Amino acid sequence: MSHILKTEADLRALYGEKSPRAEKKVLGHLDKHCRSFIARSPFLTLATSSSAHGADCSPKGDAPGFVRVLDDQHLAIPDRPGNNRIDSPVNILENPQVGVLFIIPGVKETLRVNGEAVISVDPELLETMAVNGKLPRSAIVITVREAYIHCAKSLMRSDLWNPEKHLDRKELASMGQILADHIGDNLDAEAYDATMDSRYQATLY
Repeated sequence: MSHILKTEADLRALYGEKSPRAEKKVLGHLDKHCRSFIARSPFLTLATSSSAHGADCSPKGDAPGFVRVLDDQHLAIPDRPGNNRIDSPVNILENPQVGVLFIIPGVKETLRVNGEAVISVDPELLETMAVNGKLPRSAIVITVREAYIHCAKSLMRSDLWNPEKHLDRKELASMGQILADHIGDNLDAEAYDATMDSRYQATLY
């Protein structure tokens, strides 16, 4: 590939310097506005990386308030049942640097939080995150290094919250068909799809 930028100086020559406001808005803690945003967010993406596994971005979601703000410097994300790939926890063991993007449906701004994470199995903490009497297996506890509201341009460009732009799921292959094509193993796509929702409901927590 040609025309590749390789240094920060190359990038600054193209983009220019960041605005003073973009620099000043970055906090080193969670203030009342960050806490309010997190309390209303039902969905986030968690970015991790390691030398062994490279970069990864994992979705996390639950009822608004599922992420617990422990104090101005710490928050905790419950790790609910999944497919046991444990990509994020494994990466965190090697490289604790993480990035989180909080999203609220209908809100165009997002909240970005960067910091260092550990994997906690503290029973008292996990108990506060129980749903229907079921505790998460662990919690990702993040020490906040940066927190700031991200502007609305990306969501404005995507028109993400416009229901008229929502895709009919039938325009994509079903989950069963995708898995059958990706993994083979004589997977019965129709049978998988027929029981998928009930399996999901039974294993959400």
